[in-house]
Amino acid sequence: METTGLPAKRRQIDVLLSKYAESHLHPTNEVIHCICVPAIVFSLLGMIWAVHPLAAYAMVMTSLIYYFSLSTRFALGMLLMSAAMLAMLQQLPQQGIWQISLAVFVLAWIGQFIGHRIEGKKPSFFDDLRFLLIGPLFVLGFLYRRLGISY
Repeated sequence: METTGLPAKRRQIDVLLSKYAESHLHPTNEVIHCICVPAIVFSLLGMIWAVHPLAAYAMVMTSLIYYFSLSTRFALGMLLMSAAMLAMLQQLPQQGIWQISLAVFVLAWIGQFIGHRIEGKKPSFFDDLRFLLIGPLFVLGFLYRRLGISY
């Protein structure tokens, strides 16, 4: 097989994660993100669930379409995480989901901004809104690396 000597083209997921990682290098910021990003996803799903559970399922399905376009393994991981979050929402007392989700959402975003203050860099989504969807993959990437799962 003949090689051209040209570098292999990077996958879009690799480019996005690399760009996202540029503003997430400080270990404290990484820990904060590993806590706050899942909390934000769960609380956002909770607020949407409070409006109507089918809307939460629709949001998950829409995000999964995007995730599958980037990486099948990441999409499968997000499918498992989303399914677990939706199952938890189904088990919680329905009357308090909106208020609890809103409080967690606000507190988790405060945590994120504290992390970026420590980092000394603005959040990635200020430059590109896609990074709101890449954050969960960035966190999932930590788990995948620990488990030796490629994406």
